[in-house]
Amino acid sequence: MRRWAIRHPSPLPLAARLTRGVRPELNRSHAQRPAWLRRSLVSFSFFVLALTVRGAEPVAIAAASDLVFCLDALHGEFRRLHPDVTLRLSTGSSGNFFAQIKQGAPYDVFLSADLLYPRELIAAGLAEPTSLTPYAIGRLVVWTTRPDLEVTDLATVVRHSLVRKFAIANPAHAPYGRAAREALESQGSWAAAGPKLVLGENIAQTAQFIQTGNAEAGIIALSLVLAPNLKGVGRWSLLPAEFHAPLEQGAVLTKRGSARPEAARYLEFLRSAEARAVFERFGFQLPRGKE
Repeated sequence: MRRWAIRHPSPLPLAARLTRGVRPELNRSHAQRPAWLRRSLVSFSFFVLALTVRGAEPVAIAAASDLVFCLDALHGEFRRLHPDVTLRLSTGSSGNFFAQIKQGAPYDVFLSADLLYPRELIAAGLAEPTSLTPYAIGRLVVWTTRPDLEVTDLATVVRHSLVRKFAIANPAHAPYGRAAREALESQGSWAAAGPKLVLGENIAQTAQFIQTGNAEAGIIALSLVLAPNLKGVGRWSLLPAEFHAPLEQGAVLTKRGSARPEAARYLEFLRSAEARAVFERFGFQLPRGKE
């Protein structure tokens, strides 16, 4: 049998292979290239750099502070499913974020502790209407770190001689504060609470007032006392849902975020089974579906 020997050409160096067949002026050093070519290469470099920076820009999330511990678990799950997307998180009161977004703050996604603020952003043309996503329904608890204070009855706690300061979130801009006021009013205790009230900027700060002893008791989010950071600290009692209007919480893409596919992926994740399991673990009830 006759054998054929296949001869391979000797491999070219990498640089030679990359430039073989390229116009001669492209192989010249930068100084030797024509001015038009140097300008084109510089412009192209800036174009690529701009795309790279934009692609690497984190998704900016403004989230209500009742989610402050829940988001650790939620974002861990998101990063597992979407390792290519970077998130930048800010937490605070929903009303303050609403005001900041109206003034042009660069957030892509807004997770509010109610549906009112996202709807107002939509009405103002500052959020994408079709993106409104109810993601959870919050619950309130009465919480204390004092072992000698019973918290099973809200009216009794407010009037107790041991309670000199009673903390709630500021009803002016915090949905959990509005719900706390409604709960106190429903039990005829708003007037009695008035001289004792300490107002937190948001629900997380309200919890801090109680934890540090600056208030003997108060009303905070169930999601906070169920978090690993506070679980087993003090004692708490769940307030009946009929004490206040439902704390339906919604997320929305801002006008800025509606142009970013990564932000849309995050919002879609909030509707996923993985996200809903995390919300349930932190005591949230789940909405039936997107409105």
